[in-house]
Amino acid sequence: SANFSIPRLGIMGTGHIEGLHGIALGGPHHWGGRHAIATTQFPQAYGLAETWDTAIMQLAGSVEGYEARYIFQSDSLKVVPPSTDNSRGLVIRAPNADLGRDPRWGRMEECYGEDPFFNGTMATAFIRGLQGDDPHYWQAASLMKHFLANSYEDERSHFSANVDERLLREYYMVPFRMGVEQGGSRAYMAAYNAVNGVPMMVSPLLRQVTADEWGQNGIICSDGGALNNLIAAHHYYPDKVWGAAASVKAGINQFLPSRLHIAPYIDSALKEGLLSEADIDSAIKGDFRVMIKLGLLDPPSMVSYTRIKNGPLPWLSDRHKAAVLKATRESIVLLKNKNHLLPLDKRKIRNIAVIGSKADVVLEDMYSGTPPFSVTPVEGIEKEAASRITVRYAVTNGGDSAVNLAKWADIVIMCVGNDPTCHTPPGKKCPDISEGKEAVDRESLKLTEEQLIRKIYRVNPNMVVVLISSFPYSIVWTEHNVPAILHMTQGSEELGQALADVLFGAYDPGGRLVQTWPVSLDELPPIKDYDIRDGSTYMYFKYKPLYPFGYGLSYTTFQFSHLSTSTEKMKGGGSLTVSLDVTNTGDRAGDEVVQLYVKHLDSKVSRPAKELKGFARVFLKKGQTRRISIPLHARQLSYWDADRQRWMLEKEPVRLMVGVSSEKIMLGKTIEIQ
Repeated sequence: SANFSIPRLGIMGTGHIEGLHGIALGGPHHWGGRHAIATTQFPQAYGLAETWDTAIMQLAGSVEGYEARYIFQSDSLKVVPPSTDNSRGLVIRAPNADLGRDPRWGRMEECYGEDPFFNGTMATAFIRGLQGDDPHYWQAASLMKHFLANSYEDERSHFSANVDERLLREYYMVPFRMGVEQGGSRAYMAAYNAVNGVPMMVSPLLRQVTADEWGQNGIICSDGGALNNLIAAHHYYPDKVWGAAASVKAGINQFLPSRLHIAPYIDSALKEGLLSEADIDSAIKGDFRVMIKLGLLDPPSMVSYTRIKNGPLPWLSDRHKAAVLKATRESIVLLKNKNHLLPLDKRKIRNIAVIGSKADVVLEDMYSGTPPFSVTPVEGIEKEAASRITVRYAVTNGGDSAVNLAKWADIVIMCVGNDPTCHTPPGKKCPDISEGKEAVDRESLKLTEEQLIRKIYRVNPNMVVVLISSFPYSIVWTEHNVPAILHMTQGSEELGQALADVLFGAYDPGGRLVQTWPVSLDELPPIKDYDIRDGSTYMYFKYKPLYPFGYGLSYTTFQFSHLSTSTEKMKGGGSLTVSLDVTNTGDRAGDEVVQLYVKHLDSKVSRPAKELKGFARVFLKKGQTRRISIPLHARQLSYWDADRQRWMLEKEPVRLMVGVSSEKIMLGKTIEIQ
């Protein structure tokens, strides 16, 4: 079960709750529905990643962990339903450490993008925030999803991702390994899919890699209903008794959704000799290790986090509201800004038209909670415009009212994008094939509302497009014609306020893309092709993208100079520091994201064109210069030798490249590996 409480022994356990971008105790998919309590809601995970800011990731995790503790321990809160595993919990199903190798993946909104080092770094920061900084106990426990190679929805219950071992080690495993080794997570969920023909629920990788190599000694749970898939979809075992026994022996120690569904099969496996009590004893130790780290088996007076209860509602606190506003501001990516249309000058504008399906909504996704409040785009714009500017809006499919409104306005702000639930029940196909969600992959990258953008642009080209979406779109016409474009994701309770702050210049946009945005679907390999070397991600993409990985503009300008390294040569087990000066050469304060890529110049094995190995988001005042240092470790340059079953560091020259995106490199230097 997901809750290891044993009342007859006086043992208090805890269940799981969702928390990809805020604790989910309500919302369209979850557990108490609209009767559940509200909790702080950040931008979707994909948007949090677009901050490129580990500090904001750790802060978001900290907010979630605090609220989970508060709810778990509070005597005054009415949680509906009050007695299920999912109504209160300290095991948080987050982050999603899967890699977004293909923009058609329906659950792109849940992950941190396409790069393994980047995802692992952001996941590590989120985990540290969630679990807290007490040396003895965790504030909450991070349960990563979904190990391993999970990025295809349509056939997930029976599909096998076929990938060579080197790519598994160097790409798909990296964020999970970093989450365990660097973040300290001791819980994860096995994916529905198989890898190389073996369903992950019974894969030897669970023990041989995550436990024996990485030291993962806590919870390993199945996904919901995965035992049934093992039999009915994968056809891997003839019945659930055999399947349950094999899962426990592989390392699974929690079955979702409930112990009541699984207990008969475990009992039968014991009676038939497929399992021994020693097998079960070995498995459940991991569950109790997590309970011990949460302090649930110790006197409350020993656990610092037990003080979090019965105070003011944290989701209404200034600290948590400020954290969301900061994260949402930082997540906004400026994709285009021709002739400096943005930021908008309040002194020169009298009338603003806000048009589009996302103009007056803050949408929730499958794993959202219910926010305590929310600010829509038009509400944020109206607040910032105050009495100086008249703001009118139209939620429209392109009728005359929207056209007339656009003719009236000095500037048009088009708010368009996807609906994370597709207006359909879980698992049902999306009416718009360019949208996706859990169990449903996208079939198109075209933005349906681009037709509306064209229609409005014809009568008023003075336009800003705000693409509020959970994944990339091939907005080729919009990029070629519309003067200003912003991207942000769904879900934040402060969506409208943060957007208005960027539109009117109260905040300088510094978000960066975490995925390659292709021009066309034709540029992508088949979605079932897990070998990214066939043309997936910025590391192997064969075309000029619409927007590259790491891309994003600013209202100010920056200059890089004086690149140096702490040593010219690196040895195995060693490290060096890459340093450079970053200067704000523009006329306003802003953020730059310094990105360190490497290229192997004389490797005996195939390597990517470039690989991200470090980054830093930097705030600089007008005219300010800062010396930025980024560490680079030898292990980051090694490759997995499948024959020798170990990491290998080659003696070769390696090119270090510092840039502002994967496509725009500003400075470079070559070092030697000895």
